[in-house]
Amino acid sequence: MNTDTLDTRSAAPVEAAELVREYGPFAGSDCVNGVSFDGQHVWAATGAALVAFDPGSGDAVRTLALPCDAGTAFDGTHLYQIADARIDRIDPRSGEVLASIPAPGGGTNSGMAWAEGSLWVGQYRQRRIHQVDPATGSILRTIASDRFVTGVTWVDGELWHGTDEAGHSDIRRIDPTSGAVQHRLQMPDGRGVSGLESDGAGLFYCGAGHGRVCAVKRPVPAQT
Repeated sequence: MNTDTLDTRSAAPVEAAELVREYGPFAGSDCVNGVSFDGQHVWAATGAALVAFDPGSGDAVRTLALPCDAGTAFDGTHLYQIADARIDRIDPRSGEVLASIPAPGGGTNSGMAWAEGSLWVGQYRQRRIHQVDPATGSILRTIASDRFVTGVTWVDGELWHGTDEAGHSDIRRIDPTSGAVQHRLQMPDGRGVSGLESDGAGLFYCGAGHGRVCAVKRPVPAQT
């Protein structure tokens, strides 16, 4: 198992996060533990249920009664959901758990994303992101952060993660090879990121406290 650890400590441009819209809270919940996007609906992990909502109307359209203690991901076909010390692979239509693998850290995880055939799992207080084999749960690589990691997403080859520590929270882009911090979006006071996902275009979705999900404008990628 390759456990190369990459340090993310680096100066980086900082700008205020632009909040576009807020959703929720959703019935029966006051928390959002993970966020994903299936190309049509946003999924919010609310503790005892996964709630899918329409980002246009804000209306909840599906609810799956499943344990969802941390991050959520979508691979184009299935949902993946952290439930304590395991990661469940779920049929989003039926809500059936099709398979499970061990989660890194035995239940100390936060956000999760799908990219490049792997799951990318954040560990909150350990300040790490693991690349995980979705078939076995084996850790393939580890990236270190200098802040608590609360959400993870990939978009257009960019790796972003959320942070929340000492009353301050941001969404930051890091180099997936070196781990260096490249850009930071500073969230307003009282808006702690929990779970993070891109819509593949101009928005991030993230938990933002009190059972709510926020849409945050994604910076225009630098032209190469």
